[in-house]
Amino acid sequence: MASRKTKLVLMKIFSLFSVVRGYNIPVIALAQYLSAIFILDKERRALDVLLDGNLFLIVLASSLTIASGYIINNFYDARKDLINRPKKSMLDRLVSPATKLRVYFTLNFVVVLLAWLVSWRAAVFFSVYVFLIWFYSHKLKKYPIIGNLTAALLAVLPFFGILMYFKNFYGVIYVHAAFLYLLILVREIIKDLENLQGDLVADYRTIPVIFGEKTAKRIIAALTFLTVIPVYLLVEVYNVGYMDVYFYAGMVVIIYFLFRLWAATVKDDYLLLHNLLKGLIVAGVFSIVLIDPAVLVHGRQLLSVI
Repeated sequence: MASRKTKLVLMKIFSLFSVVRGYNIPVIALAQYLSAIFILDKERRALDVLLDGNLFLIVLASSLTIASGYIINNFYDARKDLINRPKKSMLDRLVSPATKLRVYFTLNFVVVLLAWLVSWRAAVFFSVYVFLIWFYSHKLKKYPIIGNLTAALLAVLPFFGILMYFKNFYGVIYVHAAFLYLLILVREIIKDLENLQGDLVADYRTIPVIFGEKTAKRIIAALTFLTVIPVYLLVEVYNVGYMDVYFYAGMVVIIYFLFRLWAATVKDDYLLLHNLLKGLIVAGVFSIVLIDPAVLVHGRQLLSVI
């Protein structure tokens, strides 16, 4: 009996981990720290940035906000997820809706408390962030264009949180953000193509539902071509060190992506394109260290001394 209860508890924990997509959150936290070290606060030593208590609180608050966002999104999308992701949906349903909501509100309370320890401005920022995620999941997600634009904005807001903390407003930061925003926006529309069947059943008025797959592909192609602008600026105008290797390689991936896009017809094709973009974004996170690899060498020297 005890073994069965233990197994059930473990399954529920795994289910909650699936709901909050715990595998994504560490990547976002890593991206925030790398951005802080190599872009936002290049004046201080890497170790000083890593040991910054307020930065840790902001990254932690961001991670918990994202986790709570996944929970409320899962709560509202339960019906269409049964069609789009039946296996994952069955696992997610091991945790009751009431439990999900309790965890959701608890996480949001902790987020505001952590942010308040940093400053009242941080508390206001995260309170607005939490509200926007709820409003997107409850209302905006069901509408074309505005839903996609909001989803992409919510994905980059954690980086603006640490941007406000460091008060670093150089142009190169906004160009990086523009490139990331465009990639995420394209991925959001790809997800709409991937989830077309469930969106039709749940009456979500996404771009593919309203305008059709061909128009959605044209919009994706146009947005993809627009990524060339921030890439050109980052490589030719701003100094991004060896990270230009990532952008050159990224352009090759994007060309391949476009060829596969026009050939895509079924859900598995769009899933491949979705994962391709996700891989490009994650690779971009790790490539931030290429901006100034000397920082890592200096960091290792500091750690060896300590």
